Formats: sequence, C-alpha cells, structure tokens
Amino acid sequence: MTLPITLPITLAAVAAAALINIWLSIRCGQVRTAEKVSVGDGGNDKLIRRMRAHANFNENTPLVLVMIAALEFAHPASTPLAAVAGVFMLGRVAHGLGMDGGSFGIGRMIGTVITLLTQLGLAVWAIMSAMA
Repeated sequence: MTLPITLPITLAAVAAAALINIWLSIRCGQVRTAEKVSVGDGGNDKLIRRMRAHANFNENTPLVLVMIAALEFAHPASTPLAAVAGVFMLGRVAHGLGMDGGSFGIGRMIGTVITLLTQLGLAVWAIMSAMA
C-alpha cells in the first residue's frame, strides 16, 4: 500500500492565499456598503484601489502557487520553499494595505517587489531543478 502524496507547504500556501483572498474581498465589500456601490466601482477611488488590489492578488497568486507545488514535488520538506511562500503571502498583504495609499502607501511597492522577486526566484529554481 502506498501512502498518499502530501504537500504541506503547498497546502499551507493555498490556505493562506484563500484567507488573503477573502480578506481582500471583504475590504471591497466594506467600501461598497459604505459608499452604496452595488456594481462596478462607481468612480470611487477607494473602491477602485481595493478592487485592483484584489484583482492583482488573483492575477499573480495562481502562478506562484503552481510553482510552489511543482517545486515541493521536486524538493519535499524544503525550508527555503516554505520561507518563500510565507514571504510572498506577507508581501501580498502589504500590497493590499498599500493600495489604500496613506501612511502605508509604501506597502504597495514592497508587495510588488516581493511578488516579482518571488516569481523570478521560483522560476529560476524550477528551471534549475528541471535541468538537474
């Protein structure tokens, strides 16, 4: 009997991504309720910013999760992979908060840089693993 394959790093990253996605969605809903905007953005700058933060998360996260899963298959129990996944999620939270502007506006840049470096790093790691 073979044991099922488990990918604990991927599972944790997917769970974190789901929670962040819910949080970003709730943040949009809060502005929608406060500003009485049912559909679209109503030209509301705060809602536009939060919608873009949510959309940007959903544009970038799937590819990162796929690369995390693929690399976890190649490198089970990889502490560096777990660290990268955690830093990526923190970067996405920083980006979401930073998109509001204000005193933590730098969070947008921090999140963007972390996202791009994560994608680049994971891509290079995946290429190197494939060539090994």
